Amino acid sequence: MTIETALAGLSALLGDRLSRSKSDLAAHGRSEAHFAPAPPDAVAYPETTQEVASIAAICNENACPLIAYGAGTALEGHTSAIQGGVSLDFRHMDRVIRVSPGDMLAVVGPGLTREALNRELRATGLFFPVDPGANASLGGMAATRASGTTAVRYGTMRDNVLALEVVLADGRIVRTGTDARKSAAGYDLTALMLGSEGTLGIITELTLKLQGQPEAITAGTCAFDSIAAAVGAVTAVIQAGVPMARIEFLDEASIAAVNAHAGTDLPETPHLFVEFHGSDGAVAEDAATFAEIAADFGAQGIQTATRTEDRNALWAARHHAYWACLGLKPGATALITDICVPISRLAQAVEDTRADIEAASIPGPILGHVGDGNFHAILLVDPDSPADLAEARRLSARMATRALDLGGTVTGEHGIGIGKLDYMAKQHGEGWAVMAAIKQALDPNGILNPGKMVRVNR
Repeated sequence: MTIETALAGLSALLGDRLSRSKSDLAAHGRSEAHFAPAPPDAVAYPETTQEVASIAAICNENACPLIAYGAGTALEGHTSAIQGGVSLDFRHMDRVIRVSPGDMLAVVGPGLTREALNRELRATGLFFPVDPGANASLGGMAATRASGTTAVRYGTMRDNVLALEVVLADGRIVRTGTDARKSAAGYDLTALMLGSEGTLGIITELTLKLQGQPEAITAGTCAFDSIAAAVGAVTAVIQAGVPMARIEFLDEASIAAVNAHAGTDLPETPHLFVEFHGSDGAVAEDAATFAEIAADFGAQGIQTATRTEDRNALWAARHHAYWACLGLKPGATALITDICVPISRLAQAVEDTRADIEAASIPGPILGHVGDGNFHAILLVDPDSPADLAEARRLSARMATRALDLGGTVTGEHGIGIGKLDYMAKQHGEGWAVMAAIKQALDPNGILNPGKMVRVNR
């Protein structure tokens, strides 16, 4: 039982859809973040759930690692083949299988991206709301329990997936959930698979909740004199019950980067980017309430955008902030980390993180989805400098520890992968051992994305 034996069986099954080319292996071993390349031994391109089941059975029989791969946008090394094996690329399983407008749901393949789904939905008056920024695959978004800019109103993937089709390590195909909006029948296997990062099963189909396109949308920006004022305004807006669709924070370093990258001329001070969804009247009322609260915290230069092209430009600037921030240190890569804290502790978490970074030897712009207490630091490092990487890891550890001390979590949306594995015991205690027991029960040979999420002794 070896990887090579498994590859021989997979080659017979898939033919030229099993690739061992150097370019394919390199592409599937790279990370968008700071992790060293870890290429697989081969890349498989399945087209059906039954093929995925056959691939899993062959790999399981031969103790060959199997790593599900979507768009490759994960930030904690989730798809790195750190023990070799096969990368399972879902680009050919990217169809919209069924749309049910009356039930406000869509059934899709795991390789379909969120942007492609929303293009398909335009004529229906519906849309899929989860927006992590990157054009991620929906299977990957489910596997990492992704969220993003709209989570403050529409929730995360946890709230927007009704059912899954999943292939287990031994090749069994199971379905979790139904088209119904709720169920009290048995264990919630859908929730178990969401966020499991491909360590418990391989998602081959998703049933997703859809939302109606809002009648009116207004976006806007406003500047503040300090981080404390901006974050204080966020807390006050949320506590006042204003139904924000998005409320994003960018510190002064992020704004400087966005200006340089996108050609904008925003004042280089902390900013909030906001959006409101609803009827014309409701949107106008919500925007006015927000402006009134923000003014109490010294907001200046409130600008609004109602035309689609203007709103798209605004959010493109926000979504491209990562690439913009890389420009602050030419040649740099980034350790991108996130934490999430209770909204009442958000100001303290952001200000303490900013103080740590200001005292450090590397830059680290801060931005995030502060409406739900989640923010990111983009810690910029010279890829050839061990000292830079050590400093970034120290800052990340400080953020993680602070989040736990404040009653939060070490990651609100990026997940665990290999990057945050060392924090799991502190966050979950004996719960982490329970996770390992579940992993052992569903994947006794440890082939599914090994080395991620849990540590299992064999």
